[in-house]
Amino acid sequence: MTDFSSNEIPQFNEDFRKSHYHQNLLNFKLEDLLDREAINLDNKNISEFIKNKRILITGAAGSIGRNLVKQIILFKPKRLILLDKSETAVYELDEEIREMRISGIEIVSFIGDVSDDKRMKPLFQKNQPQIIFHAAANKHVPLLERNAYEAIKTNIFGTKILADLAVEFWVEKFILISTDKAVNPSNVMGVTKRFAEIILQNLNKTNNTTQFIVTRFGNVLGTKGSVVPVFKRQIERGGPVEITDAKVKRYFITMSEACQLVLEAGATGHANEIFTLDMGELVLLKALAEKMIRLTGLQPDVDIEIIYIGLRAGEKLVEERLGIDEEDTPAHHPKLRIARLAALDGFEVDKVLTKLGKALDAGEDNEMILILKEAIPEYISHNSEFEKLDIFRAAKVEKNITE
Repeated sequence: MTDFSSNEIPQFNEDFRKSHYHQNLLNFKLEDLLDREAINLDNKNISEFIKNKRILITGAAGSIGRNLVKQIILFKPKRLILLDKSETAVYELDEEIREMRISGIEIVSFIGDVSDDKRMKPLFQKNQPQIIFHAAANKHVPLLERNAYEAIKTNIFGTKILADLAVEFWVEKFILISTDKAVNPSNVMGVTKRFAEIILQNLNKTNNTTQFIVTRFGNVLGTKGSVVPVFKRQIERGGPVEITDAKVKRYFITMSEACQLVLEAGATGHANEIFTLDMGELVLLKALAEKMIRLTGLQPDVDIEIIYIGLRAGEKLVEERLGIDEEDTPAHHPKLRIARLAALDGFEVDKVLTKLGKALDAGEDNEMILILKEAIPEYISHNSEFEKLDIFRAAKVEKNITE
């Protein structure tokens, strides 16, 4: 990684910006980065599902939430409830929607944290949502390895609060936006999203009012924190482009595809189903960076250097699409796949949540992570300070077997 002293700030190369960046890089479409055709789903089911309904979107001011809002509003819901904890982002989204001047839709902008039950219950009481799209989450993998408390509070307990309220207030469908990082998780972000899936799976078994559905997808091109904006900034500076490892592979979809998947899952999905897209082949990040450089008219490792900085905390070399005990089947659309969540034989969700809640209150990161590792055995930390807990867990299991 390029080393800058505390008094040195990397400067953009203005000649480079004028000659290449603005003329080429900003003009390409994100779809150009995929070696496959963009996926488009039929809107008829979605229109019938959304029209005249009261729709709650959590994390509404985030990258995915904001795009969901803009798509859903075109299907004429009765009421659109925008929930996010960022005041500025909610204000900006509210202004943007009102400038669209779409009549007949009530817009409710609500500032609140999904993990704050004292804020969430009045929201449900007053607005009576019929459909929930749950996009609110802490999601940045390396950062959450150092902030496990926030990931567990939001991704697990926030989901639990909303899901319980959904049952209490007879919500029709609750669609969780999960991630392929929940499959055989290697990081805090992935395991907290996996546990969120398990919470919903458990509620599907114990309630007759709400259908809980999961959508999983890979990296969404162009979202905050994704590699594309990072690579753009680095190319804009004239390089180097920083890649964690030459062998890193990821699944990628566009924002439009992600939102279509979420809406289609809501419209056609049933309890315990996991909706995924046929995202094509895994993409080598090195190849993605090289393609972006060439789109500027330059050559990788000639005009723009590519360097390797090592995997970050919690990262895998290759992401996976399905868990060990999961199989998927084709859906009504050739690019959709549906899997069923693996059985939870003997998994006592409430007991795990009670233990996890006590550790959360005590602020004990290691204890929280150990509880999750014992509850979800496939969770094995990669390149993280929590790797030591895998050794502790293995020793504990071996001791129990010998006894």
